[in-house]
Amino acid sequence: MLTLDKIYHAKYVLKQIIRETDVIHAPKINPEAEIYLKTENLQITGSFKVRGAYYKMSCLSDEEKAKGVIACSAGNHAQGVALAAAKNGIRSIICLPDGAPISKVEATKSYGAEVCLVKGVYDDAYAEALRQRDEYGYTFVHPFDDENVIAGQGTIGLELIEQIPDLDAVVVPIGGGGLISGVAFAIKSLNPKIKVYGVQAAGAPSMFKSVQDGKIGKLESVSTIADGIAVKAPGENTFRIVSEYVDDIVTVTDDEISAAILALMEQQKLVTEGAGAVPVAAVMFNKIPVKGKKVVCLLSGGNIDVTILSRVIKRGLLMTGRNCTLNIELIDKPGQLMDVSRIIAELGGNVISIHHERANEGSAVNGCYLRIVLETRNYEHIDEIKETLKKNGFKITND
Repeated sequence: MLTLDKIYHAKYVLKQIIRETDVIHAPKINPEAEIYLKTENLQITGSFKVRGAYYKMSCLSDEEKAKGVIACSAGNHAQGVALAAAKNGIRSIICLPDGAPISKVEATKSYGAEVCLVKGVYDDAYAEALRQRDEYGYTFVHPFDDENVIAGQGTIGLELIEQIPDLDAVVVPIGGGGLISGVAFAIKSLNPKIKVYGVQAAGAPSMFKSVQDGKIGKLESVSTIADGIAVKAPGENTFRIVSEYVDDIVTVTDDEISAAILALMEQQKLVTEGAGAVPVAAVMFNKIPVKGKKVVCLLSGGNIDVTILSRVIKRGLLMTGRNCTLNIELIDKPGQLMDVSRIIAELGGNVISIHHERANEGSAVNGCYLRIVLETRNYEHIDEIKETLKKNGFKITND
């Protein structure tokens, strides 16, 4: 059984291994609340996962250690298990879905693990890991539904209460539920008044739906940029603990997650992966009641795939009104483009790209179209530019 004593024991075991990550004040995330960030994205291996993996490994018998361990993961748990096994002198085999980011696969190998790529998603890697466990006698290290793993993650809750004793609420990402189970159990055991909120990606709301339905359900498919929390079904232990100790669960869209990643980079100089940014997205877009409260967002990991970072930033810019595209219908005569450019420049917009073409069939013979991509300050700035263009006789066709 999970107990507070076990979480304190995990803290003792982990003391020489993990970093006690800082809590950083982030006043711009939501000006109506006092927001702090628990920077587990700066943890060794770039994620909180090493806490649960190492503590689980420390609890194995000598016979289990001799046979080796096997795990499955979308990436972060893999790195945590690989590092924990290496530090304990244990052989580790990691099953990853073949779509896992190359950076995470290579990082897992760099920590000393043997990587087995499995066709499909996390659940397929999970099935293969269990098959090899049964065939070769390895110890399976579950990424979330194991009480020793949960106890290791719960050490974050102990740190938070020491770092901010007058905390009102903690906002935590949920995939399978191991992180929030440990954090919620630790915090609620020590101070039941502190609220614990969970956040899932709208494209992978397995715990959200299971808690709503009052029973564990499995999603047919998951789709989100937050690959670290793209889990089809919660665990039995995590579902039970979350149902009892978590105050509420909300979901955020990929666009909201992208905006949160961008805000963390610009405002706090912190790089987080999609899963790590979901608490910030929930707070930024007022998915949970934080007004006037002292709130910690738990940034669970920073291992974002750099190949998608530019796409995430672009979506974040669009989501926050920092980037827009205008399609303008013009009369094809000299000076039109100059007038449009002058208006945009006077209002402080910055033209990134421009495409000009003559009108298509069905349009006026002397008509043409102008597509302009702009850098803007916010949605109000976009509206100001549009209204001024209209007042000057230009027709915007994508309103």
